[in-house]
Amino acid sequence: MRVIGTAGHVDHGKSTLVEALTGINPDRLKEERERQMTIDLGFAWLTLPTGEPVGVIDVPGHRDFIENMLAGVGGIDAVLFVVAADEGVMPQTREHLAILDLLQIPAGVIALTKKDLVDADWLSLISADLAATVRGTVLAGAPIVAVSARVGEGLLELKSALGQILAARPPRPDLGRPRLPVDRIFSLPGFGTVVTGTLADGTFHLGDEVEILPAGITARIRGLQTHKNKIERAVPGSRVAVNLAGIEVAQLQRGFVLARPNTFRPTTLIDARFHHLPGAASSRAEASPREGARGLTDAALPLKHNAEVKLYLGAAEVLAIVRLLNHDSLAPGETAWVQLELAAPILAVKGDRFILRRPSPGATIGGGLVIDPHPKRRHKRHDMTLLARLDTLAKGSPGEMLLQALDSLGPVPLKDALAKAGLDQATAPEALTEINSQIIRLDGEALVSSPLIWRKFESDAYSLLSAHHAAHPLRLGMPREELKSKLKLAPKIFNALLAHAAATHTVIATGAVVRLPTHSIKFTPAQQASINALRADCQREPYNTPSFKDCAARLGDEVLATLVEQGMLVQLSADVLLLAETYAQAVERVKAHVQAKGKITVAEARDLFSTSRKYALALMEYLDAQGVTKRVGDERVLKA
Repeated sequence: MRVIGTAGHVDHGKSTLVEALTGINPDRLKEERERQMTIDLGFAWLTLPTGEPVGVIDVPGHRDFIENMLAGVGGIDAVLFVVAADEGVMPQTREHLAILDLLQIPAGVIALTKKDLVDADWLSLISADLAATVRGTVLAGAPIVAVSARVGEGLLELKSALGQILAARPPRPDLGRPRLPVDRIFSLPGFGTVVTGTLADGTFHLGDEVEILPAGITARIRGLQTHKNKIERAVPGSRVAVNLAGIEVAQLQRGFVLARPNTFRPTTLIDARFHHLPGAASSRAEASPREGARGLTDAALPLKHNAEVKLYLGAAEVLAIVRLLNHDSLAPGETAWVQLELAAPILAVKGDRFILRRPSPGATIGGGLVIDPHPKRRHKRHDMTLLARLDTLAKGSPGEMLLQALDSLGPVPLKDALAKAGLDQATAPEALTEINSQIIRLDGEALVSSPLIWRKFESDAYSLLSAHHAAHPLRLGMPREELKSKLKLAPKIFNALLAHAAATHTVIATGAVVRLPTHSIKFTPAQQASINALRADCQREPYNTPSFKDCAARLGDEVLATLVEQGMLVQLSADVLLLAETYAQAVERVKAHVQAKGKITVAEARDLFSTSRKYALALMEYLDAQGVTKRVGDERVLKA
C-alpha cells in the first residue's frame, strides 16, 4: 500500500488533476469549494494500471497554508509535482521542491498541467525549464507528463508513469513499531472519534490498545478503514482511518502520534544534522501577483545561534530554538550540527526528517535528519568530543549495526550476528544493552532475530493464512507443512518463528494446523440442518452409519472434511465413519472385552457391536493404528 502526495504552486491545478485521476474532489471544506482554492489537506485514492491501490494526499499550494502542506507531505512514497504549462515555475514551485528535497521524498512524476492552453513550442520550452529546475534534486530525471485535466488528455500516461516509479520502489518495511502521525481528527455519529494518517514502521490490528503521544493517553482501536473499506489489519505505508474508543476529539490535535504502548517516549531536545537552504527564502522579486510580497524575506540571511524557528516533523508543528553546536551563524547552503530545544514535546525517532521555517515572516529555511531524539542534556557548544560522537551516531550505533546484521541474516545464534556486525567483546555488551528490548529471542533463546525479520514472517504468514481462510472458510486452518513450504523457510527457522507467533497469539497452532485467532468456522443454516440430520441417523444406528460416500453426498466434501477435522466424526477407513462419542464408547467396550476375555477377534467385535464385518474390521484396524490394540494372528490384545 503506497501513498502519493501533490506539490506545486497555487492555481496550478493540483486538486483538479486529483479529481480527474480519482473521481474524488479532494477539497472537502465548503470554504475551499467557494474560493476554489485548497486550504487544508485533501484525500483521495485510485487504482493504478499495475493494479496497485494508492492513496493520494492533496496539499495546498498557497504560501499562507504551507504549514498544512508540510503536515501531509512527510509520509508519502512519491510526489505528483504539478506545474501549470501556462505559467511555468513559480515561487511555491521552488519552495515545495526545496521541501521535497530536504525530506528526501524517494520518487516523483512531474505533471505539466493545462497543456490545452498552450501550443507545442511553449510546452517544449516549459518542459526544458522544468528539467533544469529540478536538476540536482530528488526529482532530477523524473518523467514529465503533459496533461489536461479539463479535457482528460494525458491522464492514462500519468497513471502509467506513477505506477512505474512506485513499482521500482521496495514496499515500506514493517519494523514492528507502528506510528500513525495524526493529520485529521473528526467525530462520526454512532462511531465517535476518528483520526487519519499515514501508517509507518508497523501494523495496527482491530482491538489493539494504542498510546497517543505526546499526551500519554491510551485508547483502543474500535475500527480500521483504508479508502473507506473496513479492514482488520493496517499495513505500513497505507492511509488509515482509525476509530478510537475511550477518547474524545477535544483531547487530540494534529501532530499527535498513535503508537503501541511503551514503544516511544516524547522529547523536547533533539540532536540533528541541519542543512540551510542555499536560497533560504524567496526574494521579493519572485512574488506572484496573486500572493504579493507579504511574508517573503531576504534569501541571504544567515541562521543565527538561538534563533527561534518552527519545526515540522511528521504532522507535528512546534516552536523551537536552534542551538548551533559548531557554528556561531550558518550561511545559506551550509550544513551543521544543531540541537533543537522544543517549546512542547513531540514524538521523534532517529532517522526522521524535518523542516525548519522562520515564524515571521514565514519562510522555509532548511531541514535535516534526527540523529539523537533523546540527548541526555543541553550540550556545551564547540565540544569536539560531542561532535565526534554525533558523527559516529550518524553512521550508526553498535546496536544499529547489530540490527542491520540481523536484518540480513535472519534468525541466527547471537554469536553469528555479532560476527557479521563486526562487534568485538568490548562493543557487544553496549550493542545488546541498546537494542535488548527490540531483539526477538527464539527457540529458547538459541536464536535471535531482528524486528524486521519477525514482522516479515508475521506479515507473510498473515497474508497466506487470510487467503487460505477465504478460500476454505470451513477448514480449521492451513496445514503446518503447507505454510512452511509457502514461506520457503528451513524447518528449524520456521518452527522457531511459528512457536513465537503462537506464544504472542499472532496465530493459533493446533497439532498440524495453523490458523489466525480471528478465524472461526460458521455453517449456513442449510448446512447445519444437514449436519443435525446426519448426526441423528448416526445416533439411531451408531455402528452402522452411512458410508463416507453417502455422507459426502448429503453434506458436501468441504463440510464433511470440516467435521472430520473438528473431530465430530472419526474416519476409521476410506468408507467408515463414526460419531466421536460412538468411537470413544467403542474403545472402552473393546478394552473391557479384552480385559475380561484376554483377546478379541473381528467376529467377536462384530457381535459385540451388532454390526457388519466391514465396520468391525475397520474399527479393529483403526485401533491397531492408534496403539490401542495389537494384532496377534487373527486376534487382538491390548497394546502395553
